[in-house]
Amino acid sequence: MTSHRSPVPAAHPRFSRRTAIQAGAIGLLGLGGNHLRALQAAGGQASSKRRHKSVIYLFLSGGLAQHESFDMKPDAPDRIRGEFLPIDTSVPDIRICEHLPRLAQIADKWALLRSLTHPYNEHSQGHAAMLTGMTPRGRGFSGSKPQATDYPCIASVAGTQMPRNNNLPPAVVLPEKLVHVTGRVIPGQFAGLMGSEHDPWFIEANQFRSSQYYHGAFPEYGFHRTTGKYTPENYRYAAPSFSLPPGVLAPRFKDRVGLLNTIDAQRRHLDRTVAVGGFDRYRQEAVSLLLDGGVHKALDVHSADGDLQDRYGRNSFGWSCLMARQLVEAGVSLVQVNLGNDESWDTHEACFRNMREYLLPPTDRAVATLIEDLDERGLLEDTLIVMAGEFGRTPKIVPSSRTKTPGRDHWGPVQTVFFAGGDVRGGTVVGSTDKIGGYPVANTYKPENMAATIYEHLGIPRTAAWHDKLDRPHQIYYGEPIVELKQGA
Repeated sequence: MTSHRSPVPAAHPRFSRRTAIQAGAIGLLGLGGNHLRALQAAGGQASSKRRHKSVIYLFLSGGLAQHESFDMKPDAPDRIRGEFLPIDTSVPDIRICEHLPRLAQIADKWALLRSLTHPYNEHSQGHAAMLTGMTPRGRGFSGSKPQATDYPCIASVAGTQMPRNNNLPPAVVLPEKLVHVTGRVIPGQFAGLMGSEHDPWFIEANQFRSSQYYHGAFPEYGFHRTTGKYTPENYRYAAPSFSLPPGVLAPRFKDRVGLLNTIDAQRRHLDRTVAVGGFDRYRQEAVSLLLDGGVHKALDVHSADGDLQDRYGRNSFGWSCLMARQLVEAGVSLVQVNLGNDESWDTHEACFRNMREYLLPPTDRAVATLIEDLDERGLLEDTLIVMAGEFGRTPKIVPSSRTKTPGRDHWGPVQTVFFAGGDVRGGTVVGSTDKIGGYPVANTYKPENMAATIYEHLGIPRTAAWHDKLDRPHQIYYGEPIVELKQGA
């Protein structure tokens, strides 16, 4: 593909943090002049409302089995096809797993890409490819921990390109970082070469981190490598609470805001510099989150209509998808929803029990409701939904070496990716696999194509670039968008 690069931006003077402080850029509340817009919002200024493009990226950590979901092979031998049966959908000739009945009813609103491939059968490598949209690994890549030389995640790239709407960060990730039960932080979910200041905002809403339990995709149940069900004591799904500290009453705070308006032109000049702008970004966003009532509402899933919560499912899957809808409606451009932690879709063992009882039902309910809810609110055509994991699963069913219960191993050669909303042509299947669902045989695509589809929907130009810590430009598009998914294709 031809390299597209944007011109290197004009050099700006650089200032150290000490210089910025001395010049008055950080003072009073410890805030820069670029906070004024956020602080003034607390004074009653109305936020302008406009249509904006959004993406919700549902990431199934562990790897969704294509045979047990969207690319079933009912005519294959027993050791290939598995236990589940296909069912008809609302679109002729498209059949999916029997445990996805709600998605089957609205097949005219979604599409499938059955032929995405990359070369990795290891979790960290697969995560990095699918979270960054880059098949090559960054220099010095480590599967054990993120590196500063990793390629930036899709959320970070989008976050640098998209405007801030209504005091919200352009890109967020919820309900938690991807962390293995061993404590290993999964690479690929951070800004890497861009610098940590461009990491996406992580909303830690899954208040369930305990070494005595496996947390996993659906932590209300202890299904992952365990048996039985339990509800953890004091379990609650909620975003962090933002409030003013005691003694800082609204009038007093607004008085301080007024004082900020007296900061001289030098501060405004410093705010336009790259160095201070990057340094001050987190303070700006923290104040915005602190003061904006709309932000509080977007993060509060429990105040949503009770019937709507029931439709999504009162569990981590449902509340995460509901929060994602509230965030895009409030103005966030990209929301990544990790429907799985501790690689919960890694169904080496008890594959059919775990998918039937714990994984597929809440996913079916939450994703179907997300599509319907966006459609009912007139947001679906502006919101692209993408659902994928780090890889697919092996065609052959094998017994777990530990429990001897059947499952499927890691499989990078092919996976099915789910799309809905935006200009996706519902009822469409792109690509196909061989008779055992092991390799793509038509319309093969890579993570770069999936990422390009996301960037194109957001309206990011082909000539756009992101910049690393040395201010060197890097192209964003490394593949063509998947045109067969589009309406009119």
